[in-house]
Amino acid sequence: MVLEEKYPHLDRLEDLLPLSLQIMRFKMTAMLRKLHRRGESNAVSVDDWPVVDPTPRPDAQAERRQLLEQLAKGLAGLGDRCRQMMRLKLEGRNFAEIQGLMGAESINTVYTWDHRCRQQLRELMGQAGRPS
Repeated sequence: MVLEEKYPHLDRLEDLLPLSLQIMRFKMTAMLRKLHRRGESNAVSVDDWPVVDPTPRPDAQAERRQLLEQLAKGLAGLGDRCRQMMRLKLEGRNFAEIQGLMGAESINTVYTWDHRCRQQLRELMGQAGRPS
């Protein structure tokens, strides 16, 4: 039915083979273009990816442990206001809430306290030169 409507000029059976091959080439080219457009032509199979070991490397574990020890020592050396500020920030409080809880005159005061406390913590941890 489709052949009679789309290709009425073909009257011999021998003409159908070249037409079917041409249609197949067009379909394959369209499929390749679609794969390339979607980025699937250069996709890597999931089976080809190496399996990552979920356990952390020993050197990373040691570095993390050392950093946590430095952090604990640094927090112990902070004053009461700075420890309270850090605790409130770790609880997820925003600066406006911290202002109300700590009784600061303005929010800029809280910003200043936060900056000074972080700077003091870095110094106590021995990382004054590293940016936060």
